[in-house]
Amino acid sequence: MLAVAALAYGGAALAGYGTGELSIPGGGATTLLRAAVFATLAVHLGELAGARIAGPGPLPHPWGRGAALLGAAACFGQIAVLAQVSRLDLMAAYSTREGGLLLATANGFALAAAAAGPRRPAWAVAPLALVVVAEAWRAHPEAYTPEYGAALTVVHLTAASLWVGGLLYVLRTLRLRPDGDGRWRMFTRYARLAGWLYAALAATGLCSTLRRLPADVVFSTAYGRVLMAKLLLMAVVSAYALAAHRRLRRHRDPDGAAAPARAELVALAAVVAVSAVLTVVPDPHWLSLR
Repeated sequence: MLAVAALAYGGAALAGYGTGELSIPGGGATTLLRAAVFATLAVHLGELAGARIAGPGPLPHPWGRGAALLGAAACFGQIAVLAQVSRLDLMAAYSTREGGLLLATANGFALAAAAAGPRRPAWAVAPLALVVVAEAWRAHPEAYTPEYGAALTVVHLTAASLWVGGLLYVLRTLRLRPDGDGRWRMFTRYARLAGWLYAALAATGLCSTLRRLPADVVFSTAYGRVLMAKLLLMAVVSAYALAAHRRLRRHRDPDGAAAPARAELVALAAVVAVSAVLTVVPDPHWLSLR
């Protein structure tokens, strides 16, 4: 996890080296805090979906409320960084577009934490939806059709959160259940959902790439370089996911599938960090010859 945090903190500066693009003030801290937002959203959404996937039987201790509180703290941390680099007081920072969206995200997390509980955990879905929408709008400030980019990000971020958080929850649940058949059924339900989530991620990721990244600056901009790194990591994730699926389908062995699934989760943590970097580096259109 320290390596993932280091990747998030230094990724923007490393990707922008030699491109001629201006460095982002406070980019390292912003990226690290944004990665925390993505991770905590995944933990909470994945827990809500994972509890349904798991079915009857022992369930792990809920992490949703703690994750939501941490997500809210990460949003307020981003507002503090924004105020510092913009030389604004906090109230003035809240009045900016980014500050207002970060405040909405923080409020969504706070409401999700208040709603999280054993009686009606599904009440957290609506505030978490607010988090997803606010983050999607924050990630697309460009003047050219931001509504399309935001819509793609809503689907992409939701699918990614369910995939990462759902896998974490299933692996945690697997350790609590000795029953072989019940564990296999749970893992199979998750694998079926993950297939659809993968398709949604691939489709929205392709559309976002075609929309935001001109072909002539793929390797000469920080955005293009980070995106290539993300694609390489996704190839690693896909290989581990296929290995887990093969062991699960051919051998009906949840324990055998758990080993590559854990490696898949580690690779997904790196993808989360790289995705956070992608939201901080400059828009590549200004360097394009188009």
